[in-house]
Amino acid sequence: MFEKMSILTKAVGLAQHAAARQSVIARNVANADTPGYRAKDIASFADTIRDDSGTAMHATRVGHLNGSSGRPDPEQQAVYRAGAMSPNGNSVALETEMMAAAEAKRDHDLALTVYKTSLGIMRTALARR
Repeated sequence: MFEKMSILTKAVGLAQHAAARQSVIARNVANADTPGYRAKDIASFADTIRDDSGTAMHATRVGHLNGSSGRPDPEQQAVYRAGAMSPNGNSVALETEMMAAAEAKRDHDLALTVYKTSLGIMRTALARR
C-alpha cells in the first residue's frame, strides 16, 4: 500500500524547489543596490519535473557509485533573469522580486497542503484520526 508514495515525493520536491527559489530571490533583494549585479531565478518546478525523465541513474546514498544523491540542486541551476538594467548595471527590480517571492510562498503552501492532506487520508484509511 505504501510502496508508491510519489505524491509525497512530489510534495517534498515542490517544497524544496520553493525554498531554493526563495533563497535566490532573497539574494537578489540583498544585492538590489550592488552595481553590476544581475538578478537570477531558477526554472519553474514544472520544467524541473519535466526534465527529470526518471531514466537517469540515481544513487540513494552519497557513498554509492557516481556519488550523486539524485536530483541536481535547483539553486545551482539559477539563471540570469531577463529585464531592464539600471545605469549602474544592476538588473534587480524590487517589484519583480516581490512577485516572485509571492509565487514561491504559494508553491510552498501548496506543497504543505498536499502533504498534510495525504497524511490525513492515510490516517483515515488506518482509522487513527
